[in-house]
Amino acid sequence: MLAILNTLVFVLNIVWWIVVVSAILSWLLAFNILDYRNNFVRTVADALYRLTEPMYRPLRRVLPNLGGIDLSPLVVLVIIFFLQQLIYQYGPYLLR
Repeated sequence: MLAILNTLVFVLNIVWWIVVVSAILSWLLAFNILDYRNNFVRTVADALYRLTEPMYRPLRRVLPNLGGIDLSPLVVLVIIFFLQQLIYQYGPYLLR
């Protein structure tokens, strides 16, 4: 059971970093620091979009429209943090 909880925390950490990298890449593209016409940048951006959009889409329906500000990555990070804290707090009780 401990292996399952540790694996779940590991996967949540990977998702955390995917969301962070995706947000940073979107900023770099928005401020024209990176060029979307570059094949490598386009491939990485498309892969990150495909990985993160299923998490963002339901949240974007619920969150208010703030113009150019997208709060869905922040909400996803808060949810991941909450799940990790649940595992850390109540994981030992599941092992009994």
